[in-house]
Amino acid sequence: MTAMNRRALLRAAALTGLATATGLAAAPYAASAAPVSAADAVNGSWLVSVGWGVLRVDPGRTTPRELLPNGDHAKASPDGRYVAWVNTARSGDGTLEPFVAVYDRTTGEKRTLLADPFGVRYGAPTWSPDGSEIALVTGENNDRLIAVDVATGGTRVLVQGHSMADPDWSRDGSMIVLRWHSRSEGPQLRVLELATGTARRLYTPGAPGELFGSPVFAPDSGRVVFRTDHWYPDLESSNHSLASVRIGGTGLKKLTDEPRFYLSPVFSPDGRYCAALSIPPENEYPDGGNIVVSTSGFGEQWWIPGDEYDDSTRLDWAAAIPTEVPA
Repeated sequence: MTAMNRRALLRAAALTGLATATGLAAAPYAASAAPVSAADAVNGSWLVSVGWGVLRVDPGRTTPRELLPNGDHAKASPDGRYVAWVNTARSGDGTLEPFVAVYDRTTGEKRTLLADPFGVRYGAPTWSPDGSEIALVTGENNDRLIAVDVATGGTRVLVQGHSMADPDWSRDGSMIVLRWHSRSEGPQLRVLELATGTARRLYTPGAPGELFGSPVFAPDSGRVVFRTDHWYPDLESSNHSLASVRIGGTGLKKLTDEPRFYLSPVFSPDGRYCAALSIPPENEYPDGGNIVVSTSGFGEQWWIPGDEYDDSTRLDWAAAIPTEVPA
């Protein structure tokens, strides 16, 4: 089979799977296809943060288009209309400083919520279920989790004192899961119960040096899905699995059958699918990835091929919106 034929078959299979995930009838790929409206599907575009900007991959397409030219770690609001993203770099001409901002996908308006001099760090944001706040890690040592009011830019501290990363707000609004570094116990996953302020241990690695992270709540908020090399520690690369654990800290479960590279798992807005950044086994170079989609039961996977997302940092799956500013 020629590379071109294999590519065509991969693209056709991806669009068939994409049609299932979005509720659309499968159709041949066309760069000029009309955007999908909220009336057609609940699940909208994938957002791929690539370190220097944010790309969007629309339903029915596989080729990404630019959404934002700078910043990183983009996350769509629960209704899909807004995108929160951050920047911690400094441009050579000094015009770009660290910020936390929100982009309106309908009007194209960009609003800066927080702006600071170079040296201030902002981690990946996560939205509250009602869309009124975003939570993210900041601080000199990534040791402060704050909530930012989207309307006013006002902040409040949720927890501080330990190094943290990758927060995810549960859909029921009661918890935030994050990667946590305990001074006495080392790296782990913890769940912050917002009503009490208690950060409860969820997962501790089974062996020293285990690589794990990217925690995300399952749609029912009963389990947390994350990536780990727990089952393949002796492989040098492509050694991850997706795993899950109950929010009580029990029931560790391996979700995927074969070792791969996984980054940034995310559930679809309708809760029926889980996508992640990964690397197809056919790829010549291990630094170029694509999107892999699973059913929520992780019994089936398909690839979304297209341009590779080298050095990507985060994947998100936005809800469909009726109208969007053209790319």
